Amino acid sequence: MDEIKRDRLTGLVWGSFIGDALAMPVHWYYDRAALTRDYGCVRDFVAPKNPHADSILWRSEYTPLNERGDILHDQARHWGQRGIHYHQFLQAGENTLNLQLAKVLIDSLIERGGYDADDYLQRYIHFMLTPGQHRDTYVEEYHRKFFTAYARGTALRKCAGSDIHIGGLAHVGVLCAFLAGDAEAARAAVREHINLTHRSDEVLAAGDALGRILCAVAAGADLREAIFEHASDWFSKRKAEQWSREPDEVVIGHRVSPACYIEDAFPASLYLAWKYAGDFEAGVIANTNVGGDNCHRGAVVGALLGAGAGIDGIPARFIGHLHDAALLRTQLDHFIRALAAIRTPAAPAIAE
Repeated sequence: MDEIKRDRLTGLVWGSFIGDALAMPVHWYYDRAALTRDYGCVRDFVAPKNPHADSILWRSEYTPLNERGDILHDQARHWGQRGIHYHQFLQAGENTLNLQLAKVLIDSLIERGGYDADDYLQRYIHFMLTPGQHRDTYVEEYHRKFFTAYARGTALRKCAGSDIHIGGLAHVGVLCAFLAGDAEAARAAVREHINLTHRSDEVLAAGDALGRILCAVAAGADLREAIFEHASDWFSKRKAEQWSREPDEVVIGHRVSPACYIEDAFPASLYLAWKYAGDFEAGVIANTNVGGDNCHRGAVVGALLGAGAGIDGIPARFIGHLHDAALLRTQLDHFIRALAAIRTPAAPAIAE
């Protein structure tokens, strides 16, 4: 693998984790005045604070059917309470649950030498059902649907529930980084992986578009041109021209919603990546401070900008201060070595 491609692939992965962690303390703030009051302009990793002005965790419910569905563990007591921050126990620079699961996926990719959905599912179940694996209070709806089905005895490949949220794209960057040498294998893995947890044609379509963009950029394409070529149904040159005349908080707030629904969240991600192409720092900061579902959107924006900028284009403070940066760096060292190993003609890109 040449150094330029290695640089872009490494930037892609770090970017996913950084975009999520930077946004974590202000995740799901829809009142931007409250966001500014509580945190100012977020430019670096900071810890979350209680109370969360926009928290609706008090309206969320989950009762496991049996021990095969017990995924809240000791966090269950915080559900149903007002003002609780979704990520109240995470440290500055720590990733939310979906990106912590991306590290589980990285371990699977390395150990299996390619994408193995059944291996990931076993790791996913172990991670979610074992107390103490993470400290995140909020567990997204798709996890609750999956483990409700699992608790009923549904076959693993059929536990996915209907879900149209951008959280379904949280792992696309990792998959594309590992399989970028074979774009068709990457697209197949993305489809299979999303189908494990999200039964949604819209999320599948967005995942495919994102995967094609990331593979193209990793291979040397210009980020902006790749967005227009592979995601024109979601974000066009006409929209880019119109939206670029307005502040980010107008575009993501009036043109598209800052919420988690894929029909708005994915175009919002593409817009931010297009606007800030070549300036990773400005892009992830902008994504963070427009609020809404900025963590999962941040994973997408961070992957796109990280692929375009490469690791050398990511500020050292983000890499050095990411929680468990040493662990992620070790994972990525193994990851890069595994990439080299699967480039031989005899090695399949996707495990059977």
